[in-house]
Amino acid sequence: MLGTLTEYCVERTSFVIAYPEIEPVAFNLGPLKVHWYGLMYLAGFALALWLGSVRARGSNGLWRPEQVSDLVFYGAVGVILGGRCGYVLFYHFDYFVSDPLWLFRVWDGGMSFHGGLIGVLLAMWLYGRTLGKGFFQVTDFLAPMVPLGLGLGRIGNFIGGELWGRTTDVPWAMVFPTDPSQLARHPSQIYQFFLEGLVLFAVLWCYSAKARPRMAVSGLFLVIYGLARIVVEFVREPDAQLGFIAFDWLTMGQLLSVPMVVAGAAMMFWAYRRYPLVNGMNSDDTAWLKQAAKKQ
Repeated sequence: MLGTLTEYCVERTSFVIAYPEIEPVAFNLGPLKVHWYGLMYLAGFALALWLGSVRARGSNGLWRPEQVSDLVFYGAVGVILGGRCGYVLFYHFDYFVSDPLWLFRVWDGGMSFHGGLIGVLLAMWLYGRTLGKGFFQVTDFLAPMVPLGLGLGRIGNFIGGELWGRTTDVPWAMVFPTDPSQLARHPSQIYQFFLEGLVLFAVLWCYSAKARPRMAVSGLFLVIYGLARIVVEFVREPDAQLGFIAFDWLTMGQLLSVPMVVAGAAMMFWAYRRYPLVNGMNSDDTAWLKQAAKKQ
């Protein structure tokens, strides 16, 4: 079967784009190797901080710059802890069962978006409590700040030559040097950068430019990301240790993304039905501003 697939790809692929090999290690600090993937994370957090500052300036007093920096810090902790735990539990649970300490071997690599999302949601709930803000007040503010960081993470995957796509004969196929089979594949990391990064950011940033019913911005994030991930998974190579979860096509990424789409659509429906704006503002924002004014 593999031989037939290989012959098919070689025969049908008359042209491939040369993979721009970039050393995964950006630079060394003594014995410490700084990888591009890690730098993409740092750049994503920096972008989130800047975008949050822009949003805070237009929030009519609902957010202050120092709150944004704390928000990004909480989010970063949630991403790292949740992303690692999610990867271990969703994709390598057998490793965890046989060696629970493998969870802490972060130098072995491995992060999960869905785990990171859960970590961030928990962090936002905790941070919201310190501010006296509701959970969705925080996530609606945060959601447009996230996609560009997600996109940069996919660029980090591309530079590292990991999480490539399935074999294909499209003209823009690439042969990744880290692929043992050396077959022409979809550069699925670039697809995800475009959809989960640029498209998701543009839609959310424009949509949230004016006040929306509570939960609507968060719900739209879940819907668009979930749909984008489901679509790209059809051309992304399944994780080798898992393969297809069911039906010879369903991947773990799709299985974890379906609930996101369903939950996001339900949140948007409920938001417009249950939380209409009053004088151009959400009622919980109005109540928070009044409470903040009393404390001054």
